[in-house]
Amino acid sequence: MPHDAASASRSRWGLIARTAGDPAPRERIGRWPHWASWSTRTRMIVLVLAIDILAALVSCALIVLNARSAVEVEMQAAMTNVELLVSDTIDLAQAGPPAGILQTLTLRIHDLRHVRVTVLDAEGRVVTGGLGRVRREQHAAPAWFAALIAPAIREHDLPIVAQGRRIGTARITTQPRDEIDEVWGYALSLSLASLCLSLGLLGALTVAFGRVLAPLTQLSEGLIQLEQQDYTARLEPPASRELAAIAARFNRVAQALSETRAANGRLNRQLLSAQDDERRRTALELHDEFGPCLFALEATAASVVRMAEAETPPDRDRLKQRAQDIASIVGQVQTQNRDLLNRLRPHALGQVPLPDCLDLLLRDFRRRHAGTRFAGSFDGLARGYGDVTDLTVFRCIQESMTNAVRHGRALNVTVRARDEAVPGMAGGRALHLTIRDDGSGIAPEHGLGLGLSGMRERVEALGGTFRLDNAPPGAVVRIMIPLDDERDAETSPILSA
Repeated sequence: MPHDAASASRSRWGLIARTAGDPAPRERIGRWPHWASWSTRTRMIVLVLAIDILAALVSCALIVLNARSAVEVEMQAAMTNVELLVSDTIDLAQAGPPAGILQTLTLRIHDLRHVRVTVLDAEGRVVTGGLGRVRREQHAAPAWFAALIAPAIREHDLPIVAQGRRIGTARITTQPRDEIDEVWGYALSLSLASLCLSLGLLGALTVAFGRVLAPLTQLSEGLIQLEQQDYTARLEPPASRELAAIAARFNRVAQALSETRAANGRLNRQLLSAQDDERRRTALELHDEFGPCLFALEATAASVVRMAEAETPPDRDRLKQRAQDIASIVGQVQTQNRDLLNRLRPHALGQVPLPDCLDLLLRDFRRRHAGTRFAGSFDGLARGYGDVTDLTVFRCIQESMTNAVRHGRALNVTVRARDEAVPGMAGGRALHLTIRDDGSGIAPEHGLGLGLSGMRERVEALGGTFRLDNAPPGAVVRIMIPLDDERDAETSPILSA
């Protein structure tokens, strides 16, 4: 029994080790090799940077659209104001000579913003006011920026009429570069401020991500320790509530693995001890039971030889008696051999239905323990549930009855096994075993011996539960084994011995 449980435990550990050592899927890594090689902090910073760049592009697009509309409006307003200014100047200078009107107009409209006004006389010549040109030709905004937002140049000729006749023309041309320079200065200031803010934000996020992701680095190191079978790894709970929950679960998993490893070690030691005990018991039975029988066979055979070699004819009655003695000894040897083989491996299991095997087990206990009454109820059980489950049921009932007689000194032992539907369970059904006795019960200082630990390991290996409780006047063992046909087929090589 312990041998089977230890084999199952080692098999589960081997499955875990193989699963942990399998390489991760690489489909997505093949699509994004550089992205997959970056750390989480780098990825998050790159994402934030990409969002900043996208926001900057959207902001620039909005600035360009708004600036184009604003420059267009500003040009229209400047054109209207200049027309009013020219009309007012002409009205105020009506009393003077025509040449004076043109000079006055030239002086008043000299170097206006957003527009350029050229005064022409009646013959189309440009009228100059004698002032040097102060309009600058160098602009702050680069040509590409001006090309993005500059509206189409508009030109309008306004006739200059004095004393009832046309004395010249005011040619008004829009000049948006001054307004574009103002927009460029605003956009440049906004861009510099946004750049400084983004750099500061990236620096803060770099520090924040480093602190937030530090527990994940510790978690990775802890998982490496677990992979190296160092189950003493523990994580300090971080300040983040979510990461603290992950750290707590990691510590519980590490603790469970440590306990499982310790239990596996104990099981292996018990396995070695059980194997030695089984060999010792088998050796004693061979020596104490088979040895005398073989010696008796040898002595009886020697007696027959002497009778045959005697000079007088052999006594037929004595030969018959010796033959009967040999047959009796051979029958005794066969009985002992059958009991020994049945203890090592129930020969009927798998050959006859499970309820019949359990009935044979009860009959064998009644024969070997005449002072104890054994009763069983196995109605409703199927013919079998697979080698794994059948052997577990047989061994658990066998060990429980042995403990009831050997340790509890019970006079009555009742065994009940039933197949019941269990709503919500994966297979929908489970086997329930109850072994009850009227013995001395479980002592307070009772420990989990080799037989009980073996039963527990067998049952838990099948996903079931095992309980041993006091039930006055004796004790009761309760076992639940979920039924799973696929599980029996997969694990039969592990527990079928």
